[in-house]
Amino acid sequence: MPLPKVYTSEDYWNLPEGERAELIDGRLYAMAPPSRIHQRLVMELSGTIRDFIRSHHGNCQVYPSPFAVNLDADDRKWVEPDISVICDPNKLTDRGCTGAPDLIFEIVSPASRKMDYSLKNTIYSEAGVREYWIVDPAKERVTVYHYEEDAAPVIYSFSQEISVGIYQGLTIRIDDLID
Repeated sequence: MPLPKVYTSEDYWNLPEGERAELIDGRLYAMAPPSRIHQRLVMELSGTIRDFIRSHHGNCQVYPSPFAVNLDADDRKWVEPDISVICDPNKLTDRGCTGAPDLIFEIVSPASRKMDYSLKNTIYSEAGVREYWIVDPAKERVTVYHYEEDAAPVIYSFSQEISVGIYQGLTIRIDDLID
């Protein structure tokens, strides 16, 4: 029985034009086109965080997908989080981000549900991401992981105010973004 093909970062960077995938431990995961609500959430969350950073003269940068993030030094994990917030400018390259972003948002879609809740949760935690939000429009809930605190995740409804852990004073209510 032949062994499955192990993909590399070269395969990732040479995908056909318009085709999107993520590379995790030698396996390519195709990405489905996002829904309208998905894109609306990406835009509104990105803008909310960017505006907060600017108004507080912060130095972090907000990058919505498609934006490549190389989570590890051995080039085996290239992901495209829906939103990446990077506070260390030395991690930014012409290709994207090398190393763990400080804050990541994933907007759940039917095709990404298993990846967002399990595989990505594991690799983000292992890579050193400080905070990870899983925004689930179908369930109208947000699961927030504060990896630095090594605490259990906290689950919020879209109607609740959620404090952004890496920014003192920033709270987000998802319902306010999509009304």
